[in-house]
Amino acid sequence: MSGTYRYTLGDRTYRFAHLAEVMAKASPARSGDRLAGVIAESAEERVVAQMVLAELPLKTFLNEALVAYEDDEITRLIVDDHDASAFETIAHLTVGDFRNWLLSDDSTPEVLEKLRPGITPEMAAAVSKIMRNQDLILVARKCRVTTAFRNTIGLAGHMSTRLQPNHPTDDITGIAASILDGLLYGNGDAVIGINPATDNVSQSVKLMRLLDEVIRKYEIPTQSCVLTHVTNTMEAIEQGAPVDLVFQSIGGTEATNSSFGFGLKDLAEAESAAQSLGRGTVGNNVMYFETGQGSSLSADAHHGLDQQTCEARAYAVARKFKPLLVNTVVGFIGPEYLFDGKEIIRAGLEDHFCGKLLGVPMGCDVCYTNHAEADQNDMDNLLTLLGVAGCNFIMGIPGSDDIMLNYQTTSFHDALYARRALDLRPAPEFEAWLERMQIMRDADRHVLHEQMPPSFARSLENLPRGAGHG
Repeated sequence: MSGTYRYTLGDRTYRFAHLAEVMAKASPARSGDRLAGVIAESAEERVVAQMVLAELPLKTFLNEALVAYEDDEITRLIVDDHDASAFETIAHLTVGDFRNWLLSDDSTPEVLEKLRPGITPEMAAAVSKIMRNQDLILVARKCRVTTAFRNTIGLAGHMSTRLQPNHPTDDITGIAASILDGLLYGNGDAVIGINPATDNVSQSVKLMRLLDEVIRKYEIPTQSCVLTHVTNTMEAIEQGAPVDLVFQSIGGTEATNSSFGFGLKDLAEAESAAQSLGRGTVGNNVMYFETGQGSSLSADAHHGLDQQTCEARAYAVARKFKPLLVNTVVGFIGPEYLFDGKEIIRAGLEDHFCGKLLGVPMGCDVCYTNHAEADQNDMDNLLTLLGVAGCNFIMGIPGSDDIMLNYQTTSFHDALYARRALDLRPAPEFEAWLERMQIMRDADRHVLHEQMPPSFARSLENLPRGAGHG
């Protein structure tokens, strides 16, 4: 973080003490950076910082570590895994030139795919700071990242959904009802994933077995995940639990991840354990990560960096382990970090762009907390923009209201809206199942059957009288 950066505008010379300050002050305004004390003092200073950033050679980020190499295993991962030969394509460019090149016809999906190992998270974060929303959308749309486990996620013209049947008491009947509701709207191809209300190994195993039973009984080409701590999942695997995906929230600094109770070694061990089960049918991507701007700041582990740069560094962790799914839970942490709908929308587009550019299978939990200056119209806007940008997956939750985690997100019918409005399809294997089960009547027009599918109707008829009320 050495060196001083200067820019003269008229009769005033602006000085930035180091690269981290340039990055922070070039960031579009958001409450988290204000809380951290790293935000630009004025709109003029922000534009000056963006101009300084635009003129920096991309090689700068290979020579100046924002977090010291010897102090941070994420920095070591970024530096040690950097592919110098892939970087050669853009090695001569400044950040501003890189933006122009990304928007040009020369940066085809095929070229961008080969380039990924040569781009560092800091380069991705830097170029995003000088891009308009439409730039972020256009480039992200060209960055296709495809993964697979029991179906194929991330194909062009497709948008998947995580069916999130959370319940405040982990009630099995309530969870099952939410799963049924979601499947009837065509949700669940990314994953059927539960955040357990009681987060321990025994409860996680109980929920894993429930999800496995549902998937096997109805032969659903999807995967399950209980979003418990990575160490709990490893213990569940040792107990013989039916683990499809290993989950962990991740951050962009070693100190952030230490506050979450894990390190890169734990993720490597967990991935190896999940791979050994061989439960995938069309692929072997077994990890599921969640991120969010503000997580490093909330853990006091941001090293003076702006929150969006910390977020981009988390994607280096993600891509190391070739996950099936990664999503930014964009507005979940609260208005202290993203104050209103405008800041949430911008952050969601930044995160999706940076993740895709780096080769991460990026989705988004399009969400906000009830004390943020945002509403469902803001979420509709972000959902639509992400659909245009080629987002891999979104959330599907009953009524868009997670009654366990107490935040607002996207509903089952929101996903159906996006698919209809933008002509986006579920994962191909899952779509075929929806038609075979008589859930989807016309896949080309995203039309659902009006009647309960026969197999689900039979299951409901076989329930004991008064089930779920005792």
